[in-house]
Amino acid sequence: MTSTLDLGEADTAAADLAQARSQLRLVVAGSVDDGKSTLVGRLLYDTKSILADQYEAIEAASRRRGSDAVDLALLTDGLRAEREQGITIDVAYRYFSTPRRSFVLADTPGHTQYTRNTVTGASTAQAAIVLVDARQGVLPQTRRHLAVLGLLRVPHVVVAVNKMDLVGWDPAVFAAVTAQIDAAAAAVGLADVRSIPVSALTGQHVTPDHVTPEGELDAAGSWYAGPSLLECVEELDVSHDDADAPFRMPVQLVVRPRTPEHPDYRGLAGRVAAGTVRVGDRVTAWPSGLSSTVTGIDSPVGPLQVAVAGDSVTVLLADEIDAGRGQLLAPEDGPAPQVRAQLTGTACWLAERGSAPRQRVLVKAGTATVRGLLGPVEQVWDVDTSNWAPAMNAGAALNDIVRIGVTLAEPIAVDRYADSRWTGGALVIDPDSGATLAALMVGDPAPS
Repeated sequence: MTSTLDLGEADTAAADLAQARSQLRLVVAGSVDDGKSTLVGRLLYDTKSILADQYEAIEAASRRRGSDAVDLALLTDGLRAEREQGITIDVAYRYFSTPRRSFVLADTPGHTQYTRNTVTGASTAQAAIVLVDARQGVLPQTRRHLAVLGLLRVPHVVVAVNKMDLVGWDPAVFAAVTAQIDAAAAAVGLADVRSIPVSALTGQHVTPDHVTPEGELDAAGSWYAGPSLLECVEELDVSHDDADAPFRMPVQLVVRPRTPEHPDYRGLAGRVAAGTVRVGDRVTAWPSGLSSTVTGIDSPVGPLQVAVAGDSVTVLLADEIDAGRGQLLAPEDGPAPQVRAQLTGTACWLAERGSAPRQRVLVKAGTATVRGLLGPVEQVWDVDTSNWAPAMNAGAALNDIVRIGVTLAEPIAVDRYADSRWTGGALVIDPDSGATLAALMVGDPAPS
């Protein structure tokens, strides 16, 4: 089950495939009434990603509300409760594309009590758009969202300084807000942060070459010479974010069809989380520590010589090693994951009910799920000061960002979240209800 391509041709084919499927997972966040839903609606409308009947429906809904203009926010505020309150209370996923790139966009809530939804939307995002009202500047919820993006290590953040039309497109206002943004972003370790002045309502600087209703090129904010918001996210380079990392593949299941055509077939199926694996590579399954040579890579499109981050494949090995679901494949001669029975790190507490020391939980890391006991909260993130503060309580409350540990019933293979977003994160789950309690970003091992 091998391909006739040599390794050079395989690498070229993989690069061409990655280029062809250039997709960006994008999350939109911001405080209440900063205009997130309007901005998302504007992106969908200006990229011609809505149907005529959808537009007619929101046009009619806008008239029923007594508005002369079409309220583009109705394109994303799909829940009845959202439309009645004029807010976003769930993560609304939308899809749109331009000639240069396709986008999977998550419009997340702005209210503090829904910060957990922002964690959900940002957990797999490659880039984020954070809205800031030019009249309000950076608010506490803006700092909270930036902290979440920093903790989740979202690689690229674009800040849309919105409602510039309401401050007369004053460049001094934009400069002042940008200074606030830069300070808040630096405090949470965000490196790639870019600010763009926009008006989601009129569309100026959201998409390039915006025109007025009279069909003329809009001159508002002409002092800004940078790219529009859409141009900026089109140009973000995320090609190296996963591919250059050490190879990691959580094993989903062992494939043994036992058919007459393939009586001895045994493969380890999963999705490549990071890096690259080739036929002929030596790999090790962790936490077992057993190694073998890759003899083949099967995929839905046929045999491959090389698989890259994002590919769902079945890896064939020369030896029938004891490796199944819950094991993590890594290069034998490269950086190995850590095998740990005690996890410490930063957690976003997502449940209505708070945590308690020695609370019984399940921990899911990659494809491994093990029993565990929570430790006490050690520190809490102070949104106002952008610093860690000593914990006043032993438990975490809804939306708290805390430092906490969990003791596992058996060791699992993980990376530090700082080294890998995809193999350094874990879910803390209620064993009785199956509800997710927290998202944990694995840190350094606790001192022995």
